[in-house]
Amino acid sequence: MTLVRFFAAAEEAVGAPELRVAASDLSDLRKTLNAAHPALAPILPRCSVLVDGARTNDDEPLADDAVVDVLPPFAGG
Repeated sequence: MTLVRFFAAAEEAVGAPELRVAASDLSDLRKTLNAAHPALAPILPRCSVLVDGARTNDDEPLADDAVVDVLPPFAGG
């Protein structure tokens, strides 16, 4: 299962800093997360999603040991 780490508003929407999720690719992962955590649905499209620290296509297969980071937009100064 893929380790998914959530930050800021995404963590608040899910209610946990990380989850293990079974998904074949990022598209499947997005669908699974939206179904399991409806509060995440409006946030996820605006998030950067990194697989093992890099951006990837939604149809790229996810390895079982992959780490996915869900990063909402951050503001700072």
